Amino acid sequence: MTDPLIRVSHLSKSVQDASGTLDILRDIDFTLNTRETAAIVGASGSGKSTLLSIMAGLDTPTQGTVWMAGQDLFTLDEDARAQWRARHLGFVFQSFQLLSHLTAWENVMLPLELAGVAGARAAARDMLERVGLGQRLNHTPRVLSGGEQQRVALARAFVVQPAVLLADEPTGSLDHATGAQVMDLMLELNRERGTTLVLVTHDPVLAARCDHRLLIEAGRLAVSA
Repeated sequence: MTDPLIRVSHLSKSVQDASGTLDILRDIDFTLNTRETAAIVGASGSGKSTLLSIMAGLDTPTQGTVWMAGQDLFTLDEDARAQWRARHLGFVFQSFQLLSHLTAWENVMLPLELAGVAGARAAARDMLERVGLGQRLNHTPRVLSGGEQQRVALARAFVVQPAVLLADEPTGSLDHATGAQVMDLMLELNRERGTTLVLVTHDPVLAARCDHRLLIEAGRLAVSA
């Protein structure tokens, strides 16, 4: 038996507000293996995005641990976590998060260049061709459709060959047909690249296509299937 790629253990997150302590996440436990896919689902405000943010090391838990690819994320300081993310994680967001002044090609090259990876230009071009945008390399986001922008975001996420891909409502700003096409592509790339995928979604059809469904209710893991 190999160890899980992701192990979230006794994870809790609380904040202070005017009324006292607000528990956002409460004692969350689950594991995922290499190449598995998981959908985090639940009502708005249930803690889904907070869980994803903590798994990325962008937010810190009040207690508990996140082990990912053999690393306990919260034994690292903020700078070290950022360096770890650059090597091991890819991100896809509902709002695409592309740099508007850069072309599609430059957006996909950027994480490789920041990491000092040789051959960034060719790797970015190949990845954009893989997602069907070989003819749109030199277009900026403002002249790309929503579906094309999300394809650029997928290319940028996968080009670093991450062990884990985290996606926050990746089809939430797209129409149904375009969202389905983007999800098809994301799952294809996930299988091709051997990535472990964790996504937050309100879409039950999308969630049903994942290996696991993690239902968060009032900050607790109500269902892990």
